[in-house]
Amino acid sequence: MFPLPAEVEAVFNEFRTCEFTTLAKDGTPLTWPLTALFEPAPEPGRFLITTSIGFPQKAFNIRRDPRVSLLFSNPTGSGLSTPPAVLVQGEASVSDTFDVSPGKNEALRKCWLHIMRFQPFSLIYSNDLLSHYLYDWYFMRLLISVTPRRIYWWERGDFTQTPQELEVNHVG
Repeated sequence: MFPLPAEVEAVFNEFRTCEFTTLAKDGTPLTWPLTALFEPAPEPGRFLITTSIGFPQKAFNIRRDPRVSLLFSNPTGSGLSTPPAVLVQGEASVSDTFDVSPGKNEALRKCWLHIMRFQPFSLIYSNDLLSHYLYDWYFMRLLISVTPRRIYWWERGDFTQTPQELEVNHVG
C-alpha cells in the first residue's frame, strides 16, 4: 500500500460522491458524479465503481483508453471539517461480464454496501422484486477498477494553492 496522509484517506472513505472522468473517442473528457469505494488492500490499493449496462459509455471509454481521474471536491454530507480536495489520476479496467447478484461477487457486494451506507433509502428499491423486474438493466452492473498512478490534494480544498503530490509506484 502506498503511504496516504490520514486526511486524504478520510476523503476517500467519507465523501459521498466524486467526479469520475473518462476520455471520449476524440479525447474529450466526459465526467459523471458517482460513489467510489476505496480499497487500500489488496496492494497497491484501488477504487471500485460500478456502472449499469444501461449506461455503458464509461465502460466503452475505458476499454478504448484506460486513463481516468476521480476528483473528490465536494464534502457535503461527509462530516469532515475543511477536508482537502483530492484528485486521483489512474488507469481503469472493466469487467468482461456483468453481475446482478451481490451475493455471488464480493467486489460488487462491497460496492453496494458502500452505496447503501450513504443512501440507505435506496434499500427500498434494491429489496423490491418489482423494481428488479422493471429496472433489471439498472441492477446489471459492470465493475470498474481504478489503479491510482498520481494523487494530488489541495489543503482545505483551496485550488488557488499548489497541490501536494504523491506518485504511486506499482510493482508488476
